[in-house]
Amino acid sequence: MQVSHSKEIANFHIVGINYKKTDAAIRGLYAINPAQYQQLLEHARTVQLDDLFVLSTCNRTEIYGFAAHPGQLMELLCRESNGDSTQLAALAYVKSGEEAIKHLYQVGTGLDSQILGDYEIIGQIRNAAKFSKSAQCLGSFLERLVNSVLQVSKLIKTETGLSKGTVSVAFATVRMLERICPDIKNKKVVLFGIGKIGRNTCKNMIEYLGVKEITLINRTMQVAADFAGQHGLQYAPYENMVSEMQAADVILVASNAPQPTVLAEYFEQSSPKLIIDLSIPFNVETSVGDLPHISLVNVDELSKVQDETLQNRLGEVPKAIAIIEEHMTEFLYWYKMRKHAVVLKAVKDKLHEIHMREILQQKNGNSYKMEDIEMVSSRIIQKMINLMAGKVRKETDKSDQYIAMINDIFETGVNQD
Repeated sequence: MQVSHSKEIANFHIVGINYKKTDAAIRGLYAINPAQYQQLLEHARTVQLDDLFVLSTCNRTEIYGFAAHPGQLMELLCRESNGDSTQLAALAYVKSGEEAIKHLYQVGTGLDSQILGDYEIIGQIRNAAKFSKSAQCLGSFLERLVNSVLQVSKLIKTETGLSKGTVSVAFATVRMLERICPDIKNKKVVLFGIGKIGRNTCKNMIEYLGVKEITLINRTMQVAADFAGQHGLQYAPYENMVSEMQAADVILVASNAPQPTVLAEYFEQSSPKLIIDLSIPFNVETSVGDLPHISLVNVDELSKVQDETLQNRLGEVPKAIAIIEEHMTEFLYWYKMRKHAVVLKAVKDKLHEIHMREILQQKNGNSYKMEDIEMVSSRIIQKMINLMAGKVRKETDKSDQYIAMINDIFETGVNQD
């Protein structure tokens, strides 16, 4: 299927689902892993969609890019994920043009995060865009926009209190443990999965709760061994996972398997346990929560853990929005002037053509210094271009009209669509 679309802002869309309308189980269906992301980008190029990227986290999956209509981006997402196009159409939010641009700023600065001010998302945006660029699917528009969002995120982090205080999924886990398991220091804890979330949660447990009896399990045992050595913890081979979990009081699951690996049958005859599933998609079988002696908590429930830090952050939102608006205006101005620059360059070339033609016509065998004439005429041309560009910059509301008129008058042949 071949598609055609212009790179006008009206054709820039975002299609996504997040924690606001969907639970973790549904979001897991649309999660995109690196292999799927690579395949999605390869297919995108075959249908002439070459300026896009996909953001897939535990709280959202979003695809940003240029297309004739948002449905084309939906098709890409469903083609590579485990989700259904009919379900996605019913659950997804779609934003286009400036609203899509604003949404990326809000996501990148933590204003749209499940935990307000969560700045870890900006690193995920950076990596998603970098991945797309490496596959030659990130155009100049999106690269410039992502760079602007990265800059704004940094400004908001340093100039406001939106991200002050430690609030994240990992920290929310610690706060929940503090509340529902006050004697956690005396409990045997197993952490399955030593990825970023697992490591952060473990560090927070050590720092804030003083927990020392933590056994680490990872599919690659050396990863668990290295982390255990750095923090004075224990580790066990993956093959011992079931027995270690059966002996534990608290189990944290932060693995990244495509389907549940922690099953209800492991705990049918076990002692009471608290199990916290930090994975997306869920890596703990949902029926585990049906066992009367097991308490199961997932990432959606963790988001309900409130902290006074969040209340303080709410007061910083207006400052963050003001910074976003300022830099979004600058980005839109860059976009508009980039279009205008093409026309102005063509006008300049046209004027050079005119002045050279006039010089040749007026020569008529007379003696004169060619350098003098060319110097004067070149200055005149540049002054004319500067006047036009200055007028366009000054009259921003009429700039499109002025550029279109200049384009038409000089018959540059530039298509502005």
